[in-house]
Amino acid sequence: MFAYCFFCETQKCKSIARSLEQRGMTRSFSPQIIHRHRVKGKNIDGISDFLPGYVFAFSNEEIREFEPFYGIDGIIRKLGSIDNHYALDGPDYEFAMNLFQKNGVVGQVTVFRIGDEVVLDDPLFISCKGNFSKIDYRKQRARVDYQFSGMECYTWVACDMINAAKPQEAGETAV
Repeated sequence: MFAYCFFCETQKCKSIARSLEQRGMTRSFSPQIIHRHRVKGKNIDGISDFLPGYVFAFSNEEIREFEPFYGIDGIIRKLGSIDNHYALDGPDYEFAMNLFQKNGVVGQVTVFRIGDEVVLDDPLFISCKGNFSKIDYRKQRARVDYQFSGMECYTWVACDMINAAKPQEAGETAV
């Protein structure tokens, strides 16, 4: 599977994706994300653009000639390198394939709050469950309090090292 990305006029992404599929791409989409917002005191799930202005297109065969796609109104440019015939590679390809597996829709992102029980994503802390006690948003790190050898301990860690210790109940996760 080959993945391509087009930078487009934001308001035309969905029609561009449809046009790309009509002109031979296996699958095309503008990525979406599920988000939660409050309306009249209730949490409502909605969907919005995840990467406004970007359309990902996938083909079973490498595209070497882009002439069939030139007439599509709203495409600003192809992203990628001419050396690869504009096919995505490396981390960009992996990102595109993850989007493809999710059919272009990114689920809700878990947000942690002070007091949440967490596990650090590091083999050193694999058996330690802790709780958030502080979050430093500017430095993107959190203080996790945990028990070690019967004593209260804490450590400051990068927020990307943290996993939920248990699934949160519906309605608790904010996006």
